[in-house]
Amino acid sequence: QVQLVESGGGLVQAGGSLGLSCAASGRTFSTYRMGWFRQAPGKEREFVAAITWSRGTTYYSDSVKGRFTISRDNAKNTVYLQMNSLKPEDTAVYYCAANSGSTWNVPRMYEYWGQGTQVTVSS
Repeated sequence: QVQLVESGGGLVQAGGSLGLSCAASGRTFSTYRMGWFRQAPGKEREFVAAITWSRGTTYYSDSVKGRFTISRDNAKNTVYLQMNSLKPEDTAVYYCAANSGSTWNVPRMYEYWGQGTQVTVSS
């Protein structure tokens, strides 16, 4: 049974930092792309960042580039999202997801999803 479990969300002031983790289990993810998405109330789920397990190639949305960093620890089967210089518009539920294909920013192409973790940035 595949499981993606996010942790690390919370409340932070604008300009602050927060780190998210996604622990993956239940299968081998070595050929997968792991992505972070977010969804704010009343908005569609949007791509944040992705990384390949094998080479660690990274992809970022323009809105977080330079502020967020995605990384992975193959030994721990865990993907991280370090978020710096947070803004109120970063407030959302953040989801971890896994994709066996080559697409990196389309939510419907991801096969496995975590339950999400809330990130709230106060102004």
